[in-house]
Amino acid sequence: MKAVVVGSGGWGTALSMVLCDNGHDVTLWSHDPAKAAEMTKTRENSKLKGVRLPDSLKISGDLDCLKGAELVISATPSFAVRETGKKIAPYLTPETVLVSVSKGIERDTNLRMSQILTEVTGNICKVAALSGPSHAEEVSIRMPTGCVSACPDLKVARLVQDAFMNDYFRVYTSEDIVGVELSAAMKNVVALACGVCDGMGYQDNTKALLMTRAMAELTRLGEKLGGTRQTFGGLAGMGDLIVTCTSMHSRNRRAGILIGQGKSAQEAMAEVGAVVEGYYAAESIYQLSQREGVEMPLCRSVYEVLYHGVAVQDVVSSLMRRAKKDELTETTWL
Repeated sequence: MKAVVVGSGGWGTALSMVLCDNGHDVTLWSHDPAKAAEMTKTRENSKLKGVRLPDSLKISGDLDCLKGAELVISATPSFAVRETGKKIAPYLTPETVLVSVSKGIERDTNLRMSQILTEVTGNICKVAALSGPSHAEEVSIRMPTGCVSACPDLKVARLVQDAFMNDYFRVYTSEDIVGVELSAAMKNVVALACGVCDGMGYQDNTKALLMTRAMAELTRLGEKLGGTRQTFGGLAGMGDLIVTCTSMHSRNRRAGILIGQGKSAQEAMAEVGAVVEGYYAAESIYQLSQREGVEMPLCRSVYEVLYHGVAVQDVVSSLMRRAKKDELTETTWL
């Protein structure tokens, strides 16, 4: 199968390696022709230091590489999905399968990544989402990993499953693209919050409380928008939440640690030196919760810290002093 991965960050690069291992004809496209040339020369991506790119992987800065592609992977940062989707649209056909692996919700429109791609490509082809607990750093060195391929058309989800699945990259299928994509976006917000807890010196009890209550919030919003409970308790939901909230591979958690230590959101993101998706998702999730009338105190608190400069100590105090609740009616999601 001819496959093109659009976006040469760590995740796009790692997925291109999986496809190469599976014997596909793979091209990795970078928006920066100079970066494409450098990777071609060194056979390494600076985002995955020490990992050699397969000799079979083609690297290009020219969108013409999309001609004839049967499988196109959209792996740009969430804020670039709309612009890049418009650029690739002329190369797509009704037979193309377009797979979104970006994690986020678009600001103001509150659209999921697959919705953006469907819109800007004129709904010319089927769009799926691939998500789960999967650090690029670990996938690129072939550590056992599991993800979910989601599409309302289960045949498309299974085609993506077949393209990616191998002995170190296990893929499950789902028709619940809503739940899979919402989970992918929100887990970055929660990882920021867990990082803040680390930066403030809080430990395991606090993070367990935060992650569990965040899952209750995700389930409330997700079900309101058409997602299913089982998704939020699975790999794309709880699985991705665990890995992103607990690992130093997570840019979101690292940024949160710096904020918890007293740095501003802008200072923290500058120090991390890469896209912190949770920063953008926090505003979008907050907007969604307001639009849908869903109570999400944790996500609202992250939004207030990031966008309105509310002190993290005040947020913790406010959350802990909220009115008494019955957990069973609040958090039963499995």
